[in-house]
Amino acid sequence: MEQRRLGQGLTVSAEGLGCMGMSQSYGAGDDAESVATIHLALDLGVTFLDTADMYGPFTNERLVGRAIAGRRDEVTLATKFGNQRDESGSFLRVNGEPDYVRSACEGSLQRLGVDHIDLYYQHRVDPSVPIEDTWGAMHELVEAGKVRYLGISEAAPATVRRANAVHPMAASQNEYSLFSREPEDELLPTLRELGIGFVAYSPLGRGFLSGTITSPEQFEEGDFRRTAPRFQGQNFQKNLDVVRKVQELAKKKGVTASQLALAWVLAQGEDIVPIPGTKRRKYLEENVAALDIKLTKEDLAAIDELAPTGVAAGDRYTEENMARVNL
Repeated sequence: MEQRRLGQGLTVSAEGLGCMGMSQSYGAGDDAESVATIHLALDLGVTFLDTADMYGPFTNERLVGRAIAGRRDEVTLATKFGNQRDESGSFLRVNGEPDYVRSACEGSLQRLGVDHIDLYYQHRVDPSVPIEDTWGAMHELVEAGKVRYLGISEAAPATVRRANAVHPMAASQNEYSLFSREPEDELLPTLRELGIGFVAYSPLGRGFLSGTITSPEQFEEGDFRRTAPRFQGQNFQKNLDVVRKVQELAKKKGVTASQLALAWVLAQGEDIVPIPGTKRRKYLEENVAALDIKLTKEDLAAIDELAPTGVAAGDRYTEENMARVNL
């Protein structure tokens, strides 16, 4: 398995595994299949696992903890705090208060069944708390040995600079795919200037770029995509038209649409690590095979032409959730 470096010292598998969908957002879960998927990921060398306390809430960390029991030394474990939810699943607030940072970390360590977290992200920025205060508490966690490296998710470039000045940042995690190329404008240049890695979540456009989604009716009750703007009305059809072009290009290349979309993300720089999420072994194996695909300059030019920045119709999130990104 190819390795890539995030920031100044964290080395991870070139492709990670996003575990959120095993516990929420994409229909009913199957814990046994999810654990088997994590075990297969480790066997294949996909050792960079991504979770968060809010997933479930709390249940995804417990699931990941059970799956890695006895194999902790093989895993680079990433989790997040900041989207505060209660046990019922209700969203309370984005919380960046120092005391909350400390208590959230303790909770994650307990649920995961580990004595340290390899990469600890601030999941969203709390506009009511100076970023220096939040990152001061995160720095203390590193000093205490509870966390090895620090990251942030969906923060504005100026906020990244301020946080990095408090403690060196290993990675910024943001949505990035052929449908979400906004980080290329300001964020990626900032990260590269500062020597910070980039972790790309939803690199398959929340499954859209897999080519397996042909109708909104496919989504189960409780599936995040039933209300996501890109999957609604005319937006759905416009985006499906783009996906079909991706599929045509993938067919010419002799690969699946998912593999082409992942290979494109991987080709954007060795400082970029995609973490496609899946809860099934068959999709995991398909995703891992994307690492062997080499895209030519002609391939990349063709992809740029059919999926330029801004090609996707509709926002990534609802208006309420879009208000919590790029702060």
